Parts: sequence; structure tokens; C-alpha cells
Amino acid sequence: MPQRIQIGDKWYVAVTSGGGEERRQVLKNGNSFAMFDPHGDIQPGEQGLYHDDTRFLSVQELTIDGSRPLYLGASIKEANNLLIVELMNPDLMSDGRPAVQKGTVHIFRAKLLWASACFEHIRLTNHGRDEADIELALQFGADFVDLFEVRGIRRERPGELQPAVCSADEVVLPYRGRDGLARRTRLSFAPRPARLDSGHAVHRVKLAPGAEQHLYCTIACETGERTPPARLDYDSALRAATASRRADNVACCALETSNPLVNRWLERSASDLAMLTTNLPSGRYPYAGTPWYCTTFGRDGILTAMEALWIDPGLAAGVLSFLAETQATAEDPRNDAEPGKILHEARRSEMANTGEVPFRRYYGSVDATPLFVALAGAYHRWTGDTALIRTLWPHLLAALRWIDRYGDADGDGFVEYARRSEDGLVQQGWKDSQDSVFHADGRLADAPIALCEVQGYVYQAKRAAADLARALGDTTLAERLQGEAQQLRERFDRAFWCDDIGCYAIALDGTKAACRVASSNAGHTLWSGIAGEARADRLAALLTGPAFASGWGVRTIPTDTARYNPMSYHNGSIWPHDNALIAAGLARYGHTAEAVTVLDAIYDASLHFEGHRLPELYCGFPRRAGEGPTLYPVACSPQAWAAAAVFAMLQACLGLDYDAASGRVALQSPRLPAAIDWMRVRQLGAPGRSVDLLLTRYDRSVGVDVLRKDDGIEVVVVV
Repeated sequence: MPQRIQIGDKWYVAVTSGGGEERRQVLKNGNSFAMFDPHGDIQPGEQGLYHDDTRFLSVQELTIDGSRPLYLGASIKEANNLLIVELMNPDLMSDGRPAVQKGTVHIFRAKLLWASACFEHIRLTNHGRDEADIELALQFGADFVDLFEVRGIRRERPGELQPAVCSADEVVLPYRGRDGLARRTRLSFAPRPARLDSGHAVHRVKLAPGAEQHLYCTIACETGERTPPARLDYDSALRAATASRRADNVACCALETSNPLVNRWLERSASDLAMLTTNLPSGRYPYAGTPWYCTTFGRDGILTAMEALWIDPGLAAGVLSFLAETQATAEDPRNDAEPGKILHEARRSEMANTGEVPFRRYYGSVDATPLFVALAGAYHRWTGDTALIRTLWPHLLAALRWIDRYGDADGDGFVEYARRSEDGLVQQGWKDSQDSVFHADGRLADAPIALCEVQGYVYQAKRAAADLARALGDTTLAERLQGEAQQLRERFDRAFWCDDIGCYAIALDGTKAACRVASSNAGHTLWSGIAGEARADRLAALLTGPAFASGWGVRTIPTDTARYNPMSYHNGSIWPHDNALIAAGLARYGHTAEAVTVLDAIYDASLHFEGHRLPELYCGFPRRAGEGPTLYPVACSPQAWAAAAVFAMLQACLGLDYDAASGRVALQSPRLPAAIDWMRVRQLGAPGRSVDLLLTRYDRSVGVDVLRKDDGIEVVVVV
């Protein structure tokens, strides 16, 4: 039975299952996601149909004459909302004698997640020479447990499961939560089952030789007291989902390479990112990952939008708009909120609504606020969308005030964190596990903690805000912010650089002592630009040297560090998004060749993951001949910032930048990895003004051919 870890962050849940022992099938659409077993069923444990962080279906099993069908295969389609399962009947007996021989009836199951419902299409085909008379049954049930309960937190008192309401072709399973919200699972069947009760639907199916029969089941997740709208049928839902997918692709930059395997990786990454992106009233937002982070996270959304900015700049607009809308306006210690602070995580579940967990709107991240400002600057540079920046400007100013007043609470010139909520996160950087910040001897750092990468994000934010202020006509503010950024850069180098390890300290602890530990965090200081030019060569050599580079990517900490463990969450593992930012930082300081080695390693790793899907993280064991990377047991897959990592790494290797104000596309010392001979880029730029390029790899350079360009676009290549 999973248990909460009572040390440090009380919301950690102990892992009792690897999660990868049986391959699970995960679908996601909007605020819904589902986990099935390979048969398309829902077995006890974590599997289920979830909506708004609540499990609306906890049991589902298909049987033929009381027996489970035999598995043939399963696949998830590119949009990640459609599961196809192929089954066949086992030997079926009647009165002790064989009635239908094994492999006679083919069973096709299609499960589509769309519009807060799971639409299932079952097709049975008789490939035998005799009539097949069978009974197909679907068992079902709903427990309405909270996502946090599934992950191991025990509730003292749950809500009320109410009696099922049955009709000839429909069952409603109702629940009243302790938050006062009514939740219902509505199961509709077509054609009408021969028998239907609160937990079973039974169809009698007679199939002549060569005949087929189609059965449909719609499982709708409903909340509130309103009468539910008329439901789509399976075919209508499939058409709507397909049309939506095509519309989402229209505004995106398209990539094609000489290598089918690279193309497959790019397609999978784009599909995963599209699947995780949810249309909110404020715009599109990439949810962090499935299954456990299927919601808005500030840091994850911002960094995902940063990574994908050149591919899909509109994604950043949705992220910025939502985070401005949910920006804290008052102090609330219970949720680690202060005026101007940007959201860490939002949840919609019953336990979040009742306050049993603090994450309904939780603000316990130190980096989301400066990253919010940095994203606004990057978005404006790429799109020239001054109208959105004017709308966001009060929120950007509030974020800057938070940095100066609350982020730097002690006035030492650095932004640090210490949780105010007793139930909040202990560590509030991206490495948020309890043991991720420590001294060289392994002692954990005491709060308040100033992380090295966070100072870089603040530097990045103030430079970005200076550019935005200048674009809005406030030159006085622009000059002040530019000066503050430069002062921070100088102060940072003095306080954080550790010459003995050739790296910036991972952090300053509560006594202002440097935690003299080399870490991948230092790679983020290259990405943000706060690292001194004189430090870049040593950092590049360190991060791509054998202690950090496993052959499958850059580890979070090197192998000679006190707390190194290649199976840990943050102390020796490999995170694709971390590697993407490191690659971008290396290229920023002229180390493009090293950036290519990072991309090469992550690409090689992708070849070993199912469908070329990069997980949230994987273990940091060294690369060995004939073996692939080792999976981390409970990594989310797909994960938004892992999916977007390939785009950021390609941009880094190409030295690609676009300035919407001048229409200038620049490629600084572009390189392509050995796996790519050529790459075609279509619709690079911003809506209404774009260019198509053909990039060809040579020994020490990349040739750039302009295939098409709109008026006002200039392409500049610096070799």
C-alpha cells in the first residue's frame, strides 16, 4: 500500500510499483486522461478514466462468454487520444463441448477520448465457417477517488457514493463530494444491451460466417447540477477530434529531415506536445505530463513554450495569458502566495477544493515568476505582438516587484526561497526533491536557498523587461532594469563561482555559504546569459566531460559527487529538458559543437524508447555497448518539456534567432548532427511573415537555401 513520505515534503508518496512492469496505454484530451491495460481494460490500481483529477471509471473489463479475450496487439494513434486494441476469442465451451474455436472471432476495440468522454467502438468479426453465438459482457464501476488518493494519500472521510440510476440503454453512477460538487459517470450503450445493471452490460451476439457486429459505449464524465448536453456518437466524436487536430497544426512551423528515424522523433514529439496542450478560456496551455501532472504547472508551461517558441509561438501567448490571469494578488502563506508571484500548480480535484491538499492554486516555485517575464520578452522578440505585451504589462511589473520585494526578502541582491506553508514544497526550484540541494560533503542545505539558475532567470527577466519597456516607450525603466541586470551578473559571479570545481555553486544556503557542488543547474546559467564569458569554456568542458555526460545525455550531477545516484530523481538522472537548456546555453557562448554532442546523445536515447517518446527523465547509468538507457520507474511519459526538448536542441545547433521588428532570421554558426544530412523548415517566423529554408550539412558548416520568403524577411547566416 503506498504511503506518504513524512520526511521533508509531506506530499511525496512512496513508490511501491515500478509502473513499467506491465505496459499501460495512456490517452489524454482536455482535462481528461485515461490509463488502460494492453487489452483496453481498467484493472485495480492506478488505471482508470480521470477527469479534473478525479477517477470517473475505476473498473472496466470486456469478456466473451465469461472469458477474457486473447491479446493480439495495441497501438495509440498519433494524436494520443485514440487507442486501438486487437483481440480474439479463446476456446469457448458450451455444455462441456467446444462451441467456438480459439481465433474464430476477431475483436476490434477503439477507445477515443474527446470532450470529457471516452467513446468506445467494438467490432466483432466471425472468420470461421460456422455461426458464432457469443455473449459479450462489459463490467464497469466508478469509485470517484481523488488523484491524490490514487497516489497514496489516505482520506479521513470521502464523499458519498449514491445509488446508480439505470434505464434500458444507460447507467448513471452518481457521487456527491465533500466539496459539495455533484459528479456523475454516464454510460450509454448502443445497441441496447440484452441485460444492463449498475455494473454490467451484456450483449448477445450471433455472427454468421464472415459477418460483423458493431457495439458502442460512451462513458461521459459530468460535474455540477446542469442537465448534460446531447452526446456525440463515436463517429461524430472521431470527426470532431480529427478536425481539431488539423486546425492545431495550421499555424505551426513544419520540419522534415533526410532521416526517417529523426522524422519519427519529431512527429512523436509534436504529437505529444499537441496532446498535452489544452484549450483554456485564456488560450492554449501545455499540461505538464501524464498521468500524474495532467494540469497547469507554471514552470513546466513556461519552459515548454520557450523550447517550442520557434515552432509554435502561439503556445507562448496562451501560457502567458493564463499565468497572468492566475497571478497571485495577496499574501496567502497556506499556498506560498505573495502579490505578483506566478502559479506553480493548479488542481481541480475534490481534495484540492476542500483544502485537504494545498494545490488548488499553489505558488511554491521560486523560478516561475522570473521565467514568466523572460518568456514575455522572448515571445515579443519572435512575434512583435505588442498588443499582448500591453495587456500583460501590469502583470509583468507585478512580477518584477515580487522579484525585488519577496524574492529577495533579505535584500542581499539574490532571489531565494523558504516555504511558508507547512504543507508546501521544501525545495522550490525545478529540482524539487527534498535532497536535491546539498553541500560538497552531502549535507543538505538549509533555507533560505538561492539557486544559481534562478539568479540567471532573474538576469534574463530584467533584460527582457528592459527590452519590453523600451518597446512601450519607457526608456527610463528600461535603463534601470538593464543596469540592475548587469549588477546582478557581476555580483553573481563573485558569490557563486567556485574555481576549485570549475563551476558555479549549485546554491547559497541560509548562511550565504556556497554549496560547492557542480550541477546541471550551471548549464542554465549559460542559457540565461548570466555566466561570465571567462567561465564558459570551463563550464562547457565540465558539462560535456565524462563525469556529467553518460553517453545518453548530461546528468543532473556528476558521478564524483557525494549524493550521486543514477537511479535518483534529481541526483544523477538525465532530464531531456535540462539537456535542451544546456545545449542552448552551450551554443549561446559559441560552443555549438558541444551542443551537437548533447543532441546526438538524446537522439540516440530516443531510439530506445517506445515510439521515440522521450520520458520525463531516465537513469544516468553510463552507456554500454549493445544496451539502451535505463528507464526511471515512475517517469511521466509523455511529458511536455521532454517532448519539446528536441526543438530547443535543434534551434541551439542551428544558432537560430528571429527578430520580428526587423524581420531578420539569423543562423549563427549553424550545425546539424550526423544523423541529419538535410532539413527542410517551412513557415519559419511568425504568422503573416515567414520563410521556408533548406539546410544541408557539410563537414564544418551548414548550407542554407531560401526556398520561399514573404516580403520583409531577411535571412542572415554567420559562419
